[in-house]
Amino acid sequence: MELAAKKVLVIGAGISGQAAVRALLSRGADVTVWDEKDHTEMAATLQDIADKITVVSPPAEVNVGDFKMLILSPGIRTGIHPVVTALAAGIPVISEVELAYLIKDPRIEILAVTGTNGKTTTTTLLQEILTAAGQRSAAGGNIGTALTAVVNQMGIDTAVAEISSFQLETIKTFRPHICGLLNITPDHLDRHKTMENYIKIKSRIFENQRADDFAILNYEDPIIARISRECRGQKIFFSVERELSSGAFIRDNKIIIKLPDGESMVCSLDEIKLRGKHNLENILCAAGMAAVAGVEMETIAAVLKTFKGVRHRMEEAATVSGVLYINDSKGTNPESSVRAMESFKEPIILIAGGRNKGSSFDLLARVIKEKVRALILLGEAREDIKSAVMTSGFTNIYEVEDLPAAVKKAHQLARPGEIVLLSPACASWDMFDNYEQRGDLFCAEVQLLAGSRE
Repeated sequence: MELAAKKVLVIGAGISGQAAVRALLSRGADVTVWDEKDHTEMAATLQDIADKITVVSPPAEVNVGDFKMLILSPGIRTGIHPVVTALAAGIPVISEVELAYLIKDPRIEILAVTGTNGKTTTTTLLQEILTAAGQRSAAGGNIGTALTAVVNQMGIDTAVAEISSFQLETIKTFRPHICGLLNITPDHLDRHKTMENYIKIKSRIFENQRADDFAILNYEDPIIARISRECRGQKIFFSVERELSSGAFIRDNKIIIKLPDGESMVCSLDEIKLRGKHNLENILCAAGMAAVAGVEMETIAAVLKTFKGVRHRMEEAATVSGVLYINDSKGTNPESSVRAMESFKEPIILIAGGRNKGSSFDLLARVIKEKVRALILLGEAREDIKSAVMTSGFTNIYEVEDLPAAVKKAHQLARPGEIVLLSPACASWDMFDNYEQRGDLFCAEVQLLAGSRE
């Protein structure tokens, strides 16, 4: 893609936006950055390249017609004025991951993972498998490093990308050689408005695939079953519920991968460390993608036996007075929190609440009634959750003002052998910058409890 001297407007100066700016500059583009942040704050984050770019923030405006292309950061909605103006004028508006695809070395293959839940665990696991296999790979996208920064790295052959619906919203040609689609349940409806629109956006992960590409798909997800008909790549399914004629599945408590070149037993379920049915789905998807990418079964098995998961997703914070504290701050929607609760047989003290993303809490309420002994609520959505839970007949509810108070209350309520689970079922943005900050505070408060018991 020729970018020299091309005028490009980057909207959003977060991790993705900054990576896009640097990639564009390295290819000679004339870059302007627009962000709703204070101009001084934004300039500070781009200080080392400030003399090479133009920085604009409200109330200042940009003449969108001056630009040949807009790069949209995933956190920025398509309804803002510069984007609407550009689209009306026929100026291309693309996501940062689309830019990454356009500028990457053609020899770099992209393996992409999406789904409502499980993306980070699956992406991280897949990257660890590829590394163990000796493949020159790096992970990014919606996890840690922006995809443009990943494909700019020297010496890699494979980019493993976690891809969100926000990033898929404005792709044009983005085409992963192997993609994994884990599940589709209601999420981000505050942005995408309808479930059908959300489904349509998620299905874009394979819309540009060809017959020599691969899609690893959840056989048990009815929405994925429906939209898989649109996939032009080679479809390989995985299932935790049944044995399949081909794909990745469980037989006699063992992980089996069956592809056209033969069937292999990977390892026993007793040998893996991750708990929960949802993590089995993540494992089958990652293992299936790795197998298609040419990784030996012995290597896949070795990583599965040692992989302990990712931070803020079913992370064991500490055991205090016989109570296990679990940090599941990445549980930002009801379905994710339901999966977390269903992973435990022990009674649960649940800490939930935050900012609702347009979700219904009815299913969450039903599972709370089955699995939870006490519910501690905080954040903007606590009244919505409380209403749904009380309608289900559950009444052992405590409301607190902040997370430290929630941990303190959980400590007072929990009995030895029980689980204290932070799984908010909501976004963190009402009280925190991100779910990582929320999870870090939870772990810090738990460590204070642990220290006080020494």
